[in-house]
Amino acid sequence: MRAKGGMTIGQAAVSSGVPPKTIRFYEEMGLVKPAERLANRYRAYDESNLQTLRFIRRARDLGFSLQEIDKLLALYRNRRRASEDVKRLALAHVAQLDHKIAELTRIRDTLADLARRCHGDQRPDCPILDDLERPRS
Repeated sequence: MRAKGGMTIGQAAVSSGVPPKTIRFYEEMGLVKPAERLANRYRAYDESNLQTLRFIRRARDLGFSLQEIDKLLALYRNRRRASEDVKRLALAHVAQLDHKIAELTRIRDTLADLARRCHGDQRPDCPILDDLERPRS
């Protein structure tokens, strides 16, 4: 059932794929404009709210932080924006992802090497545990 003047938070959640608790959080942060309140105090979400929620969800799916999403939303809402500003933000995010990928690859390779060196039998000695106890510089 659609609320008069818009959707309820539950309907907005289903339509946008964003849970109600997260919608309220985004409102508190100022990413989403607060929904109109009806006489019964229910929130009424309009198509503009849903579009913003879908935008945020897709940006989160791409790994953007909430701070980056705030910047993207400002650029999205500014019809006089320069696409170079959007591209710069996206490329900075790609660089962050590349750094994380390299870091995770190093971690994976180290752990795989330790697992290869572990006999995995009934003996107590284990290079995995030995490595974990070593102080790091």
